[in-house]
Amino acid sequence: MISLKQVQYALAVARTLSFRKAAAECAISQSAMSTALAEMEKQLGYQVFERDNKKVLVTPIGQQMLDKARDVRLLLEDIHKLAEQERAPLSARLSIGMIPTVGPYLLPILLPALAEDYPDLELEVEEAQSLDLLDQLRAGDLDTAILALPFDHEGLLSFGFWKENFYWVTHVDDPLATRASIGGSELDPGSLMLLKEGHCLKDHAVAACRLRNQATHGLQATSLATLVQMVAGRMGSTLVPEMALEQLVTPIPELVAIPLDEPGPHRELAFLVRPNYPGLHNIELLREQLVMALKATPGRA
Repeated sequence: MISLKQVQYALAVARTLSFRKAAAECAISQSAMSTALAEMEKQLGYQVFERDNKKVLVTPIGQQMLDKARDVRLLLEDIHKLAEQERAPLSARLSIGMIPTVGPYLLPILLPALAEDYPDLELEVEEAQSLDLLDQLRAGDLDTAILALPFDHEGLLSFGFWKENFYWVTHVDDPLATRASIGGSELDPGSLMLLKEGHCLKDHAVAACRLRNQATHGLQATSLATLVQMVAGRMGSTLVPEMALEQLVTPIPELVAIPLDEPGPHRELAFLVRPNYPGLHNIELLREQLVMALKATPGRA
């Protein structure tokens, strides 16, 4: 019978498509990993990987095996995590994923509150785009993830905790900078700078402004901070979620943030979790803690 270690090694190779990288990830030698997986394939009676000196490929039957192996690993990890239910709430390791348009603005609020009320919590934070976080969450590599909705998260539970709208950020010298609010149809798509494809914030912003069939500015960035600096340099305008205004816009006197006059909320932040995750009570506590921390933050009640 194959072992759990062999399953973990096989999943690492499938993820990296490299025996060398997988061995380093699993903290064993490459030769030891190759031997373990060769023995696993011998016991299974079929080849999981095709390998040569340049690349590693997963065989069709190997892909079926790996799909089932992920489910087995996830179930075993959940079995181990059942012990956490006997411990004090939020007193063990917990891994959480966050998208880049949330983490930098949420963590300064969340971390001090957790450190005060749950000092024994070992929090691990992973920042990545939404699709990557969902893959890690479904694979059991994350306990929970904070994403911005709407976003397809079929098969996962969601616990919303924050709803917000977008603000149009432009230079104070812009002719429209004195407006109390502005509609999406009034924005110039040609000068509107948004994040690159793959960031859900771009999709939410485009949907909120009803610009789906229009091209936006050719200048794009991978972070809100970069976009804001580009606006300060008179390169165009952008859209920023309410949560990020205090950090990104308020300190720069050359910028003004104008509420977007479109039906909202424009996005909702939520914890996503697997339905059978045994630490669901901890996620609910984490959500409650974050809601209280947000309400206690000036301007965010």
